[in-house]
Amino acid sequence: MDKERAIKLVSSKIKLIRVENGYSQDRMADIIGISKKTLVQVEKGRDCASWGVVVATCAMFRESEIMQSIFGDDPLEVLRTIAHERIDSPKEKTMGGKIWWADVHQEGLFRLQQNLISKHYRILDDDGYRWFSSFDKEEALTRLLELSSS
Repeated sequence: MDKERAIKLVSSKIKLIRVENGYSQDRMADIIGISKKTLVQVEKGRDCASWGVVVATCAMFRESEIMQSIFGDDPLEVLRTIAHERIDSPKEKTMGGKIWWADVHQEGLFRLQQNLISKHYRILDDDGYRWFSSFDKEEALTRLLELSSS
């Protein structure tokens, strides 16, 4: 997944996210920081949301079932990986990848998983903490070997 794909996906589902949360167009526009006119254009498919609006929508509606179905688990993890091209430091504890993730490789105390929807990779330790995220499988495998040998 890349930035353009994320923008198109969120733009196409923004009305469903609004309805899922029971918000009027005025309230939704206020929450994500755009005018009602802009929101209407996005909802009708006449325009796409900007990257900033996509990030704001993902942050404000992180727990949305629709958001999770778009990105497969945590939308902010996917957006951070897209924006930074990779994440390489221990982060918050995950749920361990029971729903949106497939185990790809295990090495020592670490395992490499791939998200079934966004297709990005992450490395978790035995306690479920995320250490690395990337869309590049080879880079993820290299980092997995580095982490397991340290």
